Amino acid sequence: MTTNTTHHNETEIVADPNVPTIVLTREFDAPPELVFRAYTEPELVSQWLGPRRLTMHIDEFDARTGGSYRYRHVDADGSEYAFRGVFHEVRPHDRIVQTFTFEGMPEGVSLEKAIFEDLGGRTRVTTTSVVDRVEDRDAMIASGMETGIRESFEQLDELLDELLEELA
Repeated sequence: MTTNTTHHNETEIVADPNVPTIVLTREFDAPPELVFRAYTEPELVSQWLGPRRLTMHIDEFDARTGGSYRYRHVDADGSEYAFRGVFHEVRPHDRIVQTFTFEGMPEGVSLEKAIFEDLGGRTRVTTTSVVDRVEDRDAMIASGMETGIRESFEQLDELLDELLEELA
């Protein structure tokens, strides 16, 4: 499956039918240092990660090698969707390797690697998520993940625009 969406840039979502992975590729109109900050500073993460209709509450977010995180997305009716994981490797402006677990399906842990590539003032982020089985990957996709990713990246574009204006 490959999906492209349009905002500032294209979001590519690729799920190889034979391998339990999802690869997300997205370019941002900001340097890697700023995009990396948006991925690792809790006060910034809470402004962009997740669908627009949900409010994010961060319980813990220690984005360093060996650190961990837990956050909740809350719906208008009060329903909560909690996620947690461990940061296995955090290399500033270069990469983040972490686990990701939706607490509603605690046996479904994925390993994610995000690579931040400098494109000369712009950044390409390629995230590869690996799960145990193709069926688990397909369940993630069926959960509405695509909409959440698209909206998250649109919100990240907006946040990066604001941060760049502040720096100008």
